[in-house]
Amino acid sequence: MTDVAESSGATPDRKIALLIDADNVSHAKIGAMLAELSKYGTANIRRAYGNWAADGLKGWKDKLHDFAIRPIQQFDYSQGKNATDIALVIDAMELLYTQKLDAFCLASSDADFTPLVMQLKANGHEVYGFGERKTPSPFVNACTTFLYLDSLDGEPEDAAAVATSAVPAAKAKPAARTKAAPSAKAAGKALAMDTKLVTTLRGGVEAAARDDGWALMSAAGSAVKRQAPIEPRNYGAKNFPALFAATGLFEIVKGADGQSYVADKRNKDRAKAPGE
Repeated sequence: MTDVAESSGATPDRKIALLIDADNVSHAKIGAMLAELSKYGTANIRRAYGNWAADGLKGWKDKLHDFAIRPIQQFDYSQGKNATDIALVIDAMELLYTQKLDAFCLASSDADFTPLVMQLKANGHEVYGFGERKTPSPFVNACTTFLYLDSLDGEPEDAAAVATSAVPAAKAKPAARTKAAPSAKAAGKALAMDTKLVTTLRGGVEAAARDDGWALMSAAGSAVKRQAPIEPRNYGAKNFPALFAATGLFEIVKGADGQSYVADKRNKDRAKAPGE
């Protein structure tokens, strides 16, 4: 969610409703989620939905008290049907029309919430998303910005949390067989081959570029966010400067004014340096 606060003019006075699909999100990351949201406003409404009588939500119960989250009980009326989703959607729409909120945050890995996100955005609200790597792309792309939970610092996953994570424990490879992490060069090559990412980054630079072909890094990052919910940490980069640099497709320099500038290496008409 880097740079979203800057582009949206976020302040601590902004009111955010955090709605958690506890069936689809690990409790181990709630502290990190709230810390991330604090960059964009205050999550003054905090609700978690699920059947709290179920064993699968035991890990969540202590977190509800620790982080002042209101549990919303939803019984499983029909086998195989997720009543939690319906309860969350009903509450979201009620909040939309009865509360003066600036944004919503949906914590879930369920693509069924995609229409809800679109409706909230159509009514002028930003929608932040948190979820596992398994989250379907329609939900990810619908959000104003979306951050994968494994990109956040949080508590180590316990047995209950692992049971609801994106990769089942049975499929996890033994430690002895785990391959070494890819080198920075290999990771950069993979990013450069990600057509969607590269197109979006280039579009951001082009949208923010001045007549000399250079764009302020902050402006380019904001332009990227307006196109798609690109979050640098989802790609293993700390921020947009690191993400642009990792692809190897952009030139990044420090201007005479002390600010960072970025240009597309394909642009042969750009000035040798910003301001020239």
